[in-house]
Amino acid sequence: MLDHTARGVYPIAPTPFDGQGRIDFASIERLTDFYVGCGSDGMTVLGVMGEAPKLEGAEALEVASCFIRRAPSLPVIVGVSAPGFAAMRALALAAMDRGAAGVMIAPPNTLRTDDQIVGYYAQAVAAIGADVPFVIQDFPLNFTVVMTPGVIRRIVTDNPSCVMLKHEDWPGLEKISTLRGWQAEGALRPLSILCGNGGLFLDFEVERGADGAMTGYAFPDMLVDVVRAARAGERAAAHDLFDAHLPLLRYEQQPVVGLAVRKYVMARRGLIASDAQRAPSVGLSAKARAEIEFLLSRVARYDARAALPAV
Repeated sequence: MLDHTARGVYPIAPTPFDGQGRIDFASIERLTDFYVGCGSDGMTVLGVMGEAPKLEGAEALEVASCFIRRAPSLPVIVGVSAPGFAAMRALALAAMDRGAAGVMIAPPNTLRTDDQIVGYYAQAVAAIGADVPFVIQDFPLNFTVVMTPGVIRRIVTDNPSCVMLKHEDWPGLEKISTLRGWQAEGALRPLSILCGNGGLFLDFEVERGADGAMTGYAFPDMLVDVVRAARAGERAAAHDLFDAHLPLLRYEQQPVVGLAVRKYVMARRGLIASDAQRAPSVGLSAKARAEIEFLLSRVARYDARAALPAV
């Protein structure tokens, strides 16, 4: 079961599809094997970049179950965000029954006040059960819900089953420092903090007290190496490796086409068979693909993992 000691890198897994929009379970297994082999500490499935809203309920459970079965040694967090609590409860309980370590819950974009946000998470816990460990997904750029450090503290304090914050505020370094400061003072119980945003600020987030990353950059093995180097006190090495990837990481963070970029690179690396998305989707132009190839060649000057066969 997931708890507040979770740390390291929990890649956000995409959902692989074939050219007809069918779930590619063979690619799920291949991708899972890669995550395990590169030193991931866990996985998160059915997140924003997992195209979860495009899946039927039964499909979502089968996708989560395939990841869980393939990686019995890793804790798997399942995104269960839904418009209503009935669907959230059904997926959460079914995923936990299949062996999930916990669930991730994002706030609906209708929430505006602090009390509304705190109340929503209380209702979510009542729906899924107080024995199910959950992760707060704090992603205001996507969900338009702004959670102050004080709101996060209230949610954590009111709900013992809240064990992790997926931190995706931007800018958000001061939020991490505030939360860790409260922990040091005894004003906030221990909480795992893993960061998203493609890893765009991971180099300094770890230095501010984050426990690692929960994101889907197409080189999760780089994220693993950066977090390990930072933990070992090898600051220059961590930043050097991160800096080499930063142009590609930034390119992948583009709104609308970001998932297409990520899947393209993962397919180029052989982690999934196809970069197909399920409709509705936005693909890459020939110019965009050429730009990605250029960025890969530049990353490869420092990191040989980006040196891919010519297309």
